[in-house]
Amino acid sequence: MTVKNIEDWKKRFLNAEKKLYNDKSICKENIKVFKDFYNYLKRKLKRINGLRELDQSSYRTLYFYITRLRTVNNWFENKPWIDLTEKDILKVYDNVEDGVIVKKNGEPFKDRDCYYKKVMKGKPFEIAGKKEIVKDIIEFKTIPNESIRFIYEDSFRTLVNGANKERHKLLLWLAFDYGENINSLLKLKKKNFFLEKNPYDNEQEYRLELNKEILKRSRKARAEINNYKETFECLYYYLSKLDDDDYLFTFGYTYAAQILNRIVTKTGVKCVKGEKVTWKDLRSSMACDCLKKGFTTDEVNARLGHSPSSREINKYVDYLAIDRHRPKKKIQQFEISKLKEELEAEKQKNKIESMRRETDLNVLKKQMDELTDAFAILEILKKKRKSRV
Repeated sequence: MTVKNIEDWKKRFLNAEKKLYNDKSICKENIKVFKDFYNYLKRKLKRINGLRELDQSSYRTLYFYITRLRTVNNWFENKPWIDLTEKDILKVYDNVEDGVIVKKNGEPFKDRDCYYKKVMKGKPFEIAGKKEIVKDIIEFKTIPNESIRFIYEDSFRTLVNGANKERHKLLLWLAFDYGENINSLLKLKKKNFFLEKNPYDNEQEYRLELNKEILKRSRKARAEINNYKETFECLYYYLSKLDDDDYLFTFGYTYAAQILNRIVTKTGVKCVKGEKVTWKDLRSSMACDCLKKGFTTDEVNARLGHSPSSREINKYVDYLAIDRHRPKKKIQQFEISKLKEELEAEKQKNKIESMRRETDLNVLKKQMDELTDAFAILEILKKKRKSRV
């Protein structure tokens, strides 16, 4: 099912919440902790975001806590959290860290720090009265994997060439060019795009309005312009067929993942360190591509929807502090510089070839002159012989 609006997420969460509370395999003490936690979290989400009613992002947050609570409950084998001892918590923590406790597929929990922070060191264990014990036990922060997964532009273009349908190519270009989360891209409508002219070169471009309703809560609402002409061309062709309220894509994340998986398998493209390419990797690829072409970290952060490093800039980022066209100009300058290098290389090649031809011609001319002299000498010798006879 494609989850695009608040009613879908609300229904999805309420169903999961009901199943959680009615799950007979979970002890009643922990069910009470879960209920108290959700009552707290619902109120918190409304107050910190200035909401009268929970919004789509709130229901998403509530929904994803279901898995976290169930997982940690399984770690402790459904023992009532209010009865946990320091020994119980230490044993579970060490077993998770040492890979004794693993996922159903046998793999270790790579995102275990999220469970520690959100549940064991968070409000759920505070409600159970165990937060202080956990704080003393989990004193070491899990070091995340710092490996950055990305692909270069030429590899990305190979992916695009492997896509059979225009809408699949468009989704790829949107992910690589604008760099937004795939779930947000799948919620885009025609009315999110505005056809404009670039003030530097008067070329047409599309400004994409990324509003809060379709973004993760941690992302800033913003407007971004396309950097690549291929993105513009795909949008120009595709948007002409839609009405303002039409979604660009009529499928959800699962189908989008299948699309990319087929293209990756077909083309054989992998991340620079050999990992399988995912939609998330195209977001980091956009950031690396921009940095490689001269964007500042502030400009990349802004395009990613993060706050620039300077606190003062935060006040003006949506107006004048960051020129959204200047980064695009850098891509154009990069391409021009690349063309100049190729032209210069071609000139040098032609110059060397010309010099070689000129050298060959001079050698041939010299040989011809020598041959002409030889023939002249031969004629003189023939005449002398005849005169003697």
